[in-house]
Amino acid sequence: MNNDNKKENYEHQKPAGLFADKALPSDSNNNANISQSHVAQSKVTHDNQSISTESVPSAATTKVTKKTIASGEALKLAVVGHTNTGKTSILRTLLRDVYFGEVKNEAATTRHVEQARLTDSQTGEVLVALYDTPGLEDASGLMDWLEDNTASRRDGIERLQQFLAADVAQGADSGVLDSYDYSQEAKVIRQLLASDMAIYVVDAREPVLGKYKDELAILSWAAIPVMPVFNFTDSLNANIDDWQTMLARRNLHISTRFDSVAFEFEDEMHLWQNLATMLTHSEMLEQLMQRRTEDWAQLYDEANIIIADFLLNVASFVREINEDDDPMPVLEQMQEAVRQSERAMQHNLLNLYKFYDNAVAATPLELQAYQQDPFDPELLKSYGIRTTSGAAAGALLGLGIDAAALGTTLGLGAAIGGIAGGLLSNTSSIADRITGVKRLYIDPATLTLLATRAIDLLTALRHRGHAATDATQLLYKGEKNSLDTPLNDDSYNNSNNNADEENHPITVWPANKIPSELKKARGKPQWSSLSSGKSEQAQLLRADMAWSLSGKLQSYKRES
Repeated sequence: MNNDNKKENYEHQKPAGLFADKALPSDSNNNANISQSHVAQSKVTHDNQSISTESVPSAATTKVTKKTIASGEALKLAVVGHTNTGKTSILRTLLRDVYFGEVKNEAATTRHVEQARLTDSQTGEVLVALYDTPGLEDASGLMDWLEDNTASRRDGIERLQQFLAADVAQGADSGVLDSYDYSQEAKVIRQLLASDMAIYVVDAREPVLGKYKDELAILSWAAIPVMPVFNFTDSLNANIDDWQTMLARRNLHISTRFDSVAFEFEDEMHLWQNLATMLTHSEMLEQLMQRRTEDWAQLYDEANIIIADFLLNVASFVREINEDDDPMPVLEQMQEAVRQSERAMQHNLLNLYKFYDNAVAATPLELQAYQQDPFDPELLKSYGIRTTSGAAAGALLGLGIDAAALGTTLGLGAAIGGIAGGLLSNTSSIADRITGVKRLYIDPATLTLLATRAIDLLTALRHRGHAATDATQLLYKGEKNSLDTPLNDDSYNNSNNNADEENHPITVWPANKIPSELKKARGKPQWSSLSSGKSEQAQLLRADMAWSLSGKLQSYKRES
């Protein structure tokens, strides 16, 4: 199955979300000043809408002029820079869209100008039109051409327009054989002149070279505000200080950091804030910042509700067996039901933050920590969780059993005796013994593990850029790698003590002190769709308690 088919399949599965910014056809009003001789080509996106791609213009290209942005107009923002600096990656992260454009670790991946729009999620009003441009491939050669073929006494816009009318800007379609082909640069300049402002994407890992200085010189001739944006800033090889020195010498004193792999929401807000300071009319950006801040907070609320609802569903999961029944088959069925429920919860979080579990980009779920069986003793150990008995007995681990009623008549003998002290007894065990019924349910240690792992996944999603293509790339700053490195027996107490001192516990709460909402759920089997099989009804019954529990989950933060 090719990626186009996968996109169509995922379209039917994914929710609209709060950042449903679509890649749309170019607005004719926004591009009214671009020559009508351009042929607009379109390609279908995963949203069944088209992205306008700018074709190579004819030699009859007219002059490109730009209107000054007025109050209430959508901002036309060009994203420019050298090839392979991550322009499309930054747009993917701003759009929360892993499908926008094409991202490869090679030069000149983007060959045409592509447009997307950021809208007000409440009103649908277009606030910013983003233009992803091809990479500047040979700015130094273009600078030489401009010096040789345009008059230095003319202003920058006139010189750029003269270049756009020349054969070297037309590419193969000009019909003129020329050793110089600056058609890619022409696409960038044409969009630059039709835009209100631009961000110049810098790969912070790159040294400051002459070609980059030439690019900035050419961009400055467009006479619009240009703000450098540093990408890949979390790299150990970042050269930001050198870049800022060079930029200051070119009167570019306002810049910002926006890593498309290791995402920080505050960095996005700084990007918009800095752009706003460079505009006479910044109302649209101020509206965008307010709406995206509200949407980001609402996403976090919804994510915690998803986690809380999952935990209550599992905590209220109860199965009853007769006194003489072998519990092992039922225990195994319960474990499998919990595994599937956790996977569904994880997918809901991925979809909420527009990380679709597919072949387009790697997701945090591909990390071993999120793939491990929640009933694996080593996983409990890696989170510093141990039962009070300090023992694990295969399939019984993670499930509470009415040990007093169980006895030794089931043939489990020493295995049951070895873990009985570490399992929570059923509060109605006396009545159950009279009726010959035994109840099996998920124990507090496993509930604690499930809660902690869910919060860790949520934190990872909130700090992961939509351009991340490697599952092993940074999930969030300050990660302690506790998920990948199991603790040995001697380190349990030390790790927990240190965690308390630093206010960064390994788990969301001590395994023996689960929240009151989960304790209450133990006596409400009707709350669990895993018990009753009635999904919608059970969810309604636990809705109020999910809101209460989600508030406690939000008070726990992994990030420093």
